[in-house]
Amino acid sequence: MQTPSARMAPEGTMSVSLSRTEPYRRYNVFFQPTDWFEGGFRYVQVENREFVAADSDRPNLDKGFDFKLRLLEETRYWPQLALGFRDVGGTTLFGSEYLVASKRWKDLDFTLGMGWGYLGNQADVDSPFGWVAERFDERPTRAGGGQGGEFALDALFHGPVALFGGIEYQTPWDPLVLQLELEGNDYTNEPQNNDQPQDSRLNWGARLAVTDNLELHGGWQRGNTAMAGLTYNIDLAGLSQVKSDPAPASIDAAPRENWEAIARELEGNAGMRVTRISQEDDALTVTAEPVTFRSLPQSEGRAGRILHAQAPAEVEAFHYRWENRGMALREDIHQRDSFVAAAQSEAEEPTHRYGIYAHANLTPLRGETLYEDEGRRFEWSVGPRLDQNFGGPDGFLYRLQAVLDGEYRTDPNGWLFGELSYTFADNLDNYEYIADSDLPRVRTFIGDYLAESSLGIETLQYTRTGKLGKNLYAMGYGGLLEMMYAGVGGELLYREFNSPMALGADLNWVRQREFDQQFGLRDYDVWTGHLNAYLETGIEDVLAKVSVGRYLAGDIGTTLDLSREFDSGVRMGAWATFTDAGDAFGEGGFDKGLYLSVPFDAFFTRSSRDRAEIAWQPLTRDGGARLNRRYELYDLTQERHMGRYWEEYDRTWD
Repeated sequence: MQTPSARMAPEGTMSVSLSRTEPYRRYNVFFQPTDWFEGGFRYVQVENREFVAADSDRPNLDKGFDFKLRLLEETRYWPQLALGFRDVGGTTLFGSEYLVASKRWKDLDFTLGMGWGYLGNQADVDSPFGWVAERFDERPTRAGGGQGGEFALDALFHGPVALFGGIEYQTPWDPLVLQLELEGNDYTNEPQNNDQPQDSRLNWGARLAVTDNLELHGGWQRGNTAMAGLTYNIDLAGLSQVKSDPAPASIDAAPRENWEAIARELEGNAGMRVTRISQEDDALTVTAEPVTFRSLPQSEGRAGRILHAQAPAEVEAFHYRWENRGMALREDIHQRDSFVAAAQSEAEEPTHRYGIYAHANLTPLRGETLYEDEGRRFEWSVGPRLDQNFGGPDGFLYRLQAVLDGEYRTDPNGWLFGELSYTFADNLDNYEYIADSDLPRVRTFIGDYLAESSLGIETLQYTRTGKLGKNLYAMGYGGLLEMMYAGVGGELLYREFNSPMALGADLNWVRQREFDQQFGLRDYDVWTGHLNAYLETGIEDVLAKVSVGRYLAGDIGTTLDLSREFDSGVRMGAWATFTDAGDAFGEGGFDKGLYLSVPFDAFFTRSSRDRAEIAWQPLTRDGGARLNRRYELYDLTQERHMGRYWEEYDRTWD
């Protein structure tokens, strides 16, 4: 209820919750990227106080970042132990730190902890660190930077401590859990002089699981106030959908009429957009771009069946040269005999599996060309899109659009992409610019862009790629690059085959677009770019990205991005940006956010490599603002890394 426990949600869980205990409404978005780390945004709407940073009658919405680390796992004799921090990156109005232990015994789950700050206002004991230095005896009343948005390091573990704890009872009726807790807060030091009467430190309540994902909460807190809320949990790691894809071709299928028909079937059944099919001696090579299945073994398994029906008897191996946007990435080789044997008998699968060879020593293709695609093609789509922002002072903002996009491939390495959007429902009138700063307004004109016109050209850019060396890739682009900026730019990426590390750089000259999102441009222009380093850490499948460079407002700094991709294909991540803007940054001292990248494959009955991006960002700021580039070389070259290729071998037969 009001006190934390040492418990963690299942790995890969996203939890969205809301509750009301007068005068507070709480909205939380939390993620469990690993089994030992929990983090998320906590929003507290104070109903009886106006928003402190705006001349308006809106209630105050305080934003903060929380995280919790599991220090010890529960055993038969020892409790689970966790260290947590609340409101560490916001105003710290509700800032606190705590150490908590939880132990389960039969149907009872016991929790006992000690808290500082907001959780320690009962001040049961003096600071346990007072013997280290006197400064630990008192807790500073101000936030870390005086304006919020900075880490209040000078307050961590300072001041007196209060005990808190509780008991949860799992009733014989599985959906119902009863709760009793002891609070560490006395409500006499509430933010903004908003003290509340507390008749009792004991809170009691219950949780009712309506479904596997939805829980309802209710209780009686402070001895005088009712609480109600709900939580919705999503298992992002386990998202999946039963597929209705075409069945793999029969291993004994009859030959097709020609190799052009084979290329069409490889795209329709194996999800491979074929550029070329060639034969040299006993090797048949298919050069293609993956377009349907997230798993390359699945594409290669389906392709092997199709090729076996057509290939002449002298062919002994199938070579798959994977590329993307004309950039050669790697080659996977399957021996024909062992593949056919494994397709007919599970007992032969180990022989085939251990005979697969992957490499990136791609020499020019020789031999006879059996099929070659002309490279030019046009594709388009139309559909709905929801743009949203949750957690800023304006509450939940949304824009429901109809989006028409089209792409014309001029050749394998070049394409023109355009995107036209029409807004037919929104609540953007609620947007109000309040994040004043001394920086150029490079992002905070968002309200003007969204309100000026219902119909706009969001993107119209031409892009070219190239491979400059064995491990060096390049990309150049120009046009209307995003909603707010037009310009030109380029990127280089050095990425060795199956290396956990990659290095890159991008440089862009951009000019701000007119608010109507047509072809007009405003006066503001800037050079912006970054040096980028990527590292597959090998720890919990975490990808770390560090970018150093110049942002849209001319400030210079660093962005740290940590993310993890689960077997479901969902990527969960968080980022933080620190620049030299200093006091000019405005509200908050740095930028931060959480995001999800969700594959359509997890929701639809047909396989797809397309993805949707969902992000949470507390404020739209000018400091640390980056150009929203549509394409990045690291993403375009993802097949340069073997990833889960061997773990996904069983998909070869799907």
